[in-house]
Amino acid sequence: MKMYRPLPSNVTIKESSIEGLGLFATKKIRAGKSLGITHYVNRHDKHAGIIRTPLGGFINHSETPNLIKKIRTTEDFIEIKVKTLKNIKAGEELTLKYDWYKPENKF
Repeated sequence: MKMYRPLPSNVTIKESSIEGLGLFATKKIRAGKSLGITHYVNRHDKHAGIIRTPLGGFINHSETPNLIKKIRTTEDFIEIKVKTLKNIKAGEELTLKYDWYKPENKF
């Protein structure tokens, strides 16, 4: 039986110099590596809202990010995943360039 992990095994949460807590690589992560789902929307249940995963809860903003988001949309759901833009060193903070939008209008 596979155990649930709230974060990928190569990522941890710790204090960030950017803001509060952040996500950090525990070992080298190669460019183009998918880290998993950060947000999920069930398109048939608008009352559920946007579900943010533990991975999505601790990514800090950067104007020079090392992650990029990928949005997958189907008739049933919308999921946002992140993947690395470049090789990430062990100990490096994982960052994403935030978009300013109203989630209810985006989905």
